[in-house]
Amino acid sequence: QVQLVESGGGLVQAGRSLRLSCVASGQTFMSYAAGWFRPAPGKGREAAAVISWDGVDTYYADPAKGRFTISRDNTKNTVFLEMNEQKPEDTADYYCAQSEKTKTPAPQLGWYDSWGQGTQVTVSS
Repeated sequence: QVQLVESGGGLVQAGRSLRLSCVASGQTFMSYAAGWFRPAPGKGREAAAVISWDGVDTYYADPAKGRFTISRDNTKNTVFLEMNEQKPEDTADYYCAQSEKTKTPAPQLGWYDSWGQGTQVTVSS
C-alpha cells in the first residue's frame, strides 16, 4: 500500500509563500496522477491542484489559479505545491493524494486511492 507523507505546512502571513511537499512510498507513484486537496466550506474535501503522471498536464481549482503551482519529481517520488500570494481563506489542512486509476489530472476524489495525513496551513491577515 502506498504511503504519503506531507510536509511544509505552517503559519504564514498573508501575501507570503509556502511550499508543500509530499513523498510517496512504493513503485506506482511515477505512473499515476497525484494532487493536493483541501476542505472547501460546505463542500467537503476538494482538489486544489492536480498533476498528471508525467507532470505535463495540471488542474487548478479557481481559488488556486494564478497563485498555486503544482509540480512533481518522479525520481524522488515527490509532489510539490507552491502557494504564492497567500490569503487567509487558504487556511486549511492540505492533503496529498495519489491515484492508481488515472494518469490524467482528474479533480474528483474518487480517482484517488492513497491519502496522506495532511499538513496544516494557517495564513494570518
